[in-house]
Amino acid sequence: MFNGKTILITGGTGSWANELVTQLLENYFPKEIRIYSRGEQKQVEMKHRFSGNKILKYIIGDVRDKKKLISAIRGVNYVFHMAALKHVPVCEENPWETILTNVYGTQNVIDASIENNVEKVIYISTDKAVDPLNLYGVTKQCSEKLLTAANNSSHLTRFVCVRGGNVIGSAGSVIPLFREQIRKNNEITITDENMTRFFLTLNQAIKLVFKSIQNSLGGEIFVMKMPSAKITDLAEVIVESIGNEKTKASTIGIRPGEKIHEVLVSRYESPRTIEQDEYFIILPLIQIKEIEERYSTYKKVDFEEFTSENTHRMDKEELKRVLYEDGWLGEISEPGFLGKISSKDLKFQEGKWL
Repeated sequence: MFNGKTILITGGTGSWANELVTQLLENYFPKEIRIYSRGEQKQVEMKHRFSGNKILKYIIGDVRDKKKLISAIRGVNYVFHMAALKHVPVCEENPWETILTNVYGTQNVIDASIENNVEKVIYISTDKAVDPLNLYGVTKQCSEKLLTAANNSSHLTRFVCVRGGNVIGSAGSVIPLFREQIRKNNEITITDENMTRFFLTLNQAIKLVFKSIQNSLGGEIFVMKMPSAKITDLAEVIVESIGNEKTKASTIGIRPGEKIHEVLVSRYESPRTIEQDEYFIILPLIQIKEIEERYSTYKKVDFEEFTSENTHRMDKEELKRVLYEDGWLGEISEPGFLGKISSKDLKFQEGKWL
């Protein structure tokens, strides 16, 4: 699918993008991969990580800059749109900046892709877009709507959304936070003891992104089937593995805009949701002829909602294995990511890790 193709990734230095590039280089022979982001230092770090690889091209640019995007996307076959302001408190405190990047930036990607006759645009969305309680979620939901509607604006460029939950170890996620808290203060903070969250490894998430591209027509929202875990179980596993008898845990209360349980398919979306292998596929509210023809015979799902409360919940032993395989357990010698051991042997079927 990607052999001989030119690919551009917005937000190209993030954790998702790094894993995406890794798998593209391991499994395909792309002509060129363009890393489009606004952070100079992260681009330098990524250059060191993929040192010597000549098909990677680094472009300093912002998704708010439509003119620069049009230039950067020229000659591109596939665009992965991952750029966003995503930290909930930051978005709440800087609402207009969030809208400019997450909404205006997404429309710029759409316009630049259509102008350059890109084959397919893949947008990485989040569970926060479902029944949003915070501005970040609202902007991600708006972006999903923009991407879906864009399929009626072009006969050449197709637009697909992939919606996932928390990815283990991604930038700003709870696992590196717990590790850093133990390293600095030998204490971790939990917002609510009943809280559950979806979890998937980066390796598995990107594999599911590739499958969605292969199976997509344009206009669908592909929802990853993900297991979940209680935050308290996650905290206990990390403390048992890298903490000690003096490690403390304190409950600080839920933060503004947070949910106790995350939702990937809402009760309003389930009547137009079908199931396919590792995915649920949400069909658009608007009319897209090709979509109606493709999925007319598919049976709708029989659940009301797909949440981190009613999906398969990993117990502590399953959590230990997943975290170990992905390189997050072990003694802390320095802050930050330990580096992956291997997650390639993990198999994810029927919503469970095997």
